[in-house]
Amino acid sequence: MGIDENNSVFKKIKNDNHEQIVFCNDDKIGLKAIIGIHNTVLGPAIGGTRMWDYISDEEALNDVINLSKAMSYKSSLAGLNAGGGKAVIIGDPKIKSEKFIKRFGEFINDLNGKYWTAQDVNMTTQDIVWIKEKSKFVVGLPKEHGGLGDSSSPTSLGVYMGIKSAVNHISGNDSLNNKNVLVQGVGNVGRKLVDHLLSENANVFVCEINSKNIDAIRDKKVTIIDPENIYDSHYDIISPCALGGTINIDSLKKINCDIIAGAANNQLQNDNEVPEELNRKNILYIPDFLINAGGIISVYHEQINEINSKKVMEMTELIYDKVNDVIKHSEKNSLSTNSSAIQLAKDRIKENSKK
Repeated sequence: MGIDENNSVFKKIKNDNHEQIVFCNDDKIGLKAIIGIHNTVLGPAIGGTRMWDYISDEEALNDVINLSKAMSYKSSLAGLNAGGGKAVIIGDPKIKSEKFIKRFGEFINDLNGKYWTAQDVNMTTQDIVWIKEKSKFVVGLPKEHGGLGDSSSPTSLGVYMGIKSAVNHISGNDSLNNKNVLVQGVGNVGRKLVDHLLSENANVFVCEINSKNIDAIRDKKVTIIDPENIYDSHYDIISPCALGGTINIDSLKKINCDIIAGAANNQLQNDNEVPEELNRKNILYIPDFLINAGGIISVYHEQINEINSKKVMEMTELIYDKVNDVIKHSEKNSLSTNSSAIQLAKDRIKENSKK
């Protein structure tokens, strides 16, 4: 009996030419993890570890494949000498323990610096510190442990700069004064983005399902929108800063805005029909992996041992120009902004592969 090519792991990673997929297993403590390394042409792969109770191992594999690829594009577009990687731990986050996390750190060590991890969904600062006790290949550490601390500040700055660049393209100036902006999700990044927007007298609308996050912004000059009525009004800008997949064929039937630009990863349900529908509705979409790169810029500086917050912020501000470059490339080549961003990222990787 031959191998079913449709279910082959190699078939899954062939199209995007992933370099390596590592399966980690320790039955004694119930640890199952997958590390995806997409590309290391520009440098060691960097990308966070997330823990999720996936429906199936296949779903986890698909997630790590998509996320590691996006990290390659993100690092490339940001101008970093870093590749793309991602790790997922499969299971209920409640089963985590110090021993569990440190065992995962040992698996990272086996890759000997080809992959550097950081904090992602359902991983805590304490988890990252525990990994550090077993592996030096971890970044995004708190300041007291030699890192740059919370990366939500550069991430929110990058999204803010991307929004301003998009507004400038449409209106000829980048002022956000009196612009109606909907921020979907006000966790650490979304909350800081709200502050940037308010500093320019934007009219900020907020939608959030977590009551604690809502409580944290009640004293700010924002309008809180019920999730049921989220797309009932016209906005100049919609900024998704929570879960991925919110920009899809169904939501686009209701969305009424000029610009979509936010921090959430994997906002588009797919890379074909959704960009076409965005174009049909004349909505300027700024790819998430282009403008949420402040976090990877921060952890990259840790990886190269440049603990300099000022330099991180200065490099993050360059996202303004990079957004402009992507929009120009898009118009010149009659491509969606999403396709243009991917193409520019691939071009830089390809150029460096010849060196």
